[in-house]
Amino acid sequence: MTIRVLLADDQALLRSAFRVLVDSESDMEVVGEASDGAEAVRLTRTERPDVVLMDIRMPGTDGLAATREISADPQLAHVRVVMLTTFEVDEYVVQSLRAGASGFLGKGAEPEELLAAVRIAAAGDALLSPAATRGLIAKFLAQGDGYEELPDGERPGGRHGERLAALTVREREVLVQVAGGHSNDEIAERLEVSPLTVKTHVNRAMAKLGARDRAQLVVIAYESGLVRPRVE
Repeated sequence: MTIRVLLADDQALLRSAFRVLVDSESDMEVVGEASDGAEAVRLTRTERPDVVLMDIRMPGTDGLAATREISADPQLAHVRVVMLTTFEVDEYVVQSLRAGASGFLGKGAEPEELLAAVRIAAAGDALLSPAATRGLIAKFLAQGDGYEELPDGERPGGRHGERLAALTVREREVLVQVAGGHSNDEIAERLEVSPLTVKTHVNRAMAKLGARDRAQLVVIAYESGLVRPRVE
């Protein structure tokens, strides 16, 4: 199948460069270009792309607002948004994930990285490297570095607390590892299970928590307090 891509950036030169790159691939095509968030939402509804490459900072309706609108539309549930940022880890990253983005990519990324990001997002996976995940959590949610699981006996709270009660013990364990930025293979090794078993637990947790993808699981885990940044 051909991956349909929408480009949203206020810089025409950058959009042109992205179009040439994407259209050069046999398995993807650009189906539209938007210069602001409002146009991005409109084109997403008419063109139904698989992936939107969305700049965060645009005049008028910015990328965050546009992503929230796209994510809130049930008819666009299949659309995955990858936010384009000047810096891979900054104050906008968590806001992007909360808005419904599947991940983020630095504008300085190599062409191969951008193409890989489109394919990863189209496949329904989250574009969150372990290092980037740990970095954004440490910077945005607390002082210090790393993460720690909520101690036994303490109940997670926040707006996701009640839904977390529906998770099995193993699903919670897997969610903790996902929040730490670990891949399925790494989680499988840590919990001594198969990668397929981990994938099954991740998918079940997503369904129970109403998460669009793995990126949303990270935000839910921290917002609920299931895991919290480690303060040294």
